[in-house]
Amino acid sequence: MKSFRAFLVTQDQGKVRGSFVQMDESQLDAGDVLIRVEYSSVNYKDALAATGQGRIIKRFPCVGGIDLAGTVVRSGAPRFKPGDKVIVTSYDLGVAHHGGYAEYALVPGGWVVPLPESLSLFEAMALGTAGLTAAMAINRMEDNGLKPEAGPVLVTGATGGVGSLAIDMLAGRGYEVVALTGKADQREWLQSLGARRVMLRSEVPGEIKPLDKGFWAGAVDSIGGNTLAWLLSTAKPTGVITSIGLAAGTALDTTVMPFVLRGVSLLGIDSGYAGFAVRERAWARLAADLRPRRLAEIASEEVFDALPQVFERLLAGQAHGRTVLRVASEDASLH
Repeated sequence: MKSFRAFLVTQDQGKVRGSFVQMDESQLDAGDVLIRVEYSSVNYKDALAATGQGRIIKRFPCVGGIDLAGTVVRSGAPRFKPGDKVIVTSYDLGVAHHGGYAEYALVPGGWVVPLPESLSLFEAMALGTAGLTAAMAINRMEDNGLKPEAGPVLVTGATGGVGSLAIDMLAGRGYEVVALTGKADQREWLQSLGARRVMLRSEVPGEIKPLDKGFWAGAVDSIGGNTLAWLLSTAKPTGVITSIGLAAGTALDTTVMPFVLRGVSLLGIDSGYAGFAVRERAWARLAADLRPRRLAEIASEEVFDALPQVFERLLAGQAHGRTVLRVASEDASLH
């Protein structure tokens, strides 16, 4: 049995580092679906995990990568057979279970979603956890009454993976999308994705009123903190705000006034441990009416060897959109 390549994150005397190693199947974690990984993606969470800049990984050593897409080699799960194209995102992947940064992965069958027929494996990872999160947010907002005619929808963290995909998806559905970003030089790119207007983060006031003039019928927020408090304060009556991240921290200083005086809804989005039905519904829409129109512009491809450099760019704030990682080599065979 041949060995295969993996990017393993280890800890030595409190210092976290990631490096390329050779592994074999006996070193993989327990699971009933063996997948030849063809593509993964590079998320901010992956960069934090691999460099130790965030307390992401729950056990060491651990192969990084919270997303993967590939072909089933062997399956003990009745839903899958060898040759099936599949997607695995989040759960404990790349955190407490060897993840997508390896040419092979062994995972529980309950984590695996069939690849929709209209998506390629590359496109699935161009979407990845970011696309899944954006689709889940749109599903929740629309389930709670959001329609294009209700008014503007604000997307924060607009140049990130979730933000850029959400802008494209919402604009494709006919929503008036406003992008909020700290990167003034990305204005034209955000407008090309479908943002009608681009706001700079500096326009968010430092002091938030309990209830301000209502602007937003909906919002996809990856920032949290002061920005989320401002969104609640400035939501229109029956506005729906989805919280998908905490880039500005976990604290939220707000009041009940938006909820009891305007009927605003704050909807939490958990793409990490959402059940199969939620994931399947989101992926079905990602392959249909929520399929981004400009996915090729949002996503770029990198070879496996470039992974450390991609992490550096992400952590330095020099990346935008989605990075898809080609993992499988031509000779990546276990036998």
